[in-house]
Amino acid sequence: MASKGNGKTSVDQFIARISTEYESLSKQLKVIARYVEQHRDHIGLEGIQELATHCQVQPSAVVRFAKHFGFSGFSEMQAIFREGLTRQLAPSRNYRARIRDIIESGSGSLSSVEIAREFLAGSQAAMHELEANLDETTFKQAVDLLLATDCIWIAASRRSFPVAVYLDYALQHTDKRVCLMSGLGSMHLGQMRSVRPGDVMLAISFAPYAEETLAAVALAQERGVRLIAITDSRMSPLAKDAEAVLVVQDNSTFGFRSLTSTMGLAQSLFIALAYALELPYRPTSPRSNG
Repeated sequence: MASKGNGKTSVDQFIARISTEYESLSKQLKVIARYVEQHRDHIGLEGIQELATHCQVQPSAVVRFAKHFGFSGFSEMQAIFREGLTRQLAPSRNYRARIRDIIESGSGSLSSVEIAREFLAGSQAAMHELEANLDETTFKQAVDLLLATDCIWIAASRRSFPVAVYLDYALQHTDKRVCLMSGLGSMHLGQMRSVRPGDVMLAISFAPYAEETLAAVALAQERGVRLIAITDSRMSPLAKDAEAVLVVQDNSTFGFRSLTSTMGLAQSLFIALAYALELPYRPTSPRSNG
């Protein structure tokens, strides 16, 4: 186990090790691993029973998980997550707690405006969390990959598809060849014939992970593509072979998951690339002077 120093670094080291060993874990331990990664701001406050309930496992499985990674038990593992809690609580935790309170109260009297405000509050909390946890090294790796390639492929399906369409639009402002894997007419295989070694693919998918996107990534990697993954976990199937994994988690309001943070991350990625390319401003349509 990595040394348990102070602050965020020790937690990051622990999450990195979980990610490295994820495929070798049992089914139950994989569930716990994903929960620990995605709810790191909760672990320092939740008891073992609460964590086990969220993961739908017995407390003994949580103890096995902790011992697998070299801790004496749950309490010692929890300690590394508690160290930073007195300094800062993730904004999303407060939001999630408020949503749970509303749902559990059985309140059916929320107005349309109140629902909108809850949704916007959740989006803001997720954006704050993304800003706080954005990995500088990984983000730079992603920008460098896009900067070095001549051709960028974009793969996403279902809920993630609007993000892919935005990236297709934005990246058209560069001089790079940009290819959106639309799958129009079930022509995934036809589109993949144009992939060349050294091309970069931006793949976007979140649990339960679109099969179409995973299939496109597998075919592209067979042809030598370099992969950037935008996903919700370092244990995502997209993350396994990606050279850069950008993790983002949008909040869910009354069962509806937003795209606010994901779109913000995609826009940030493009802006950083544009800055690196030193792109001049080019209006998309002529303006009159009147």
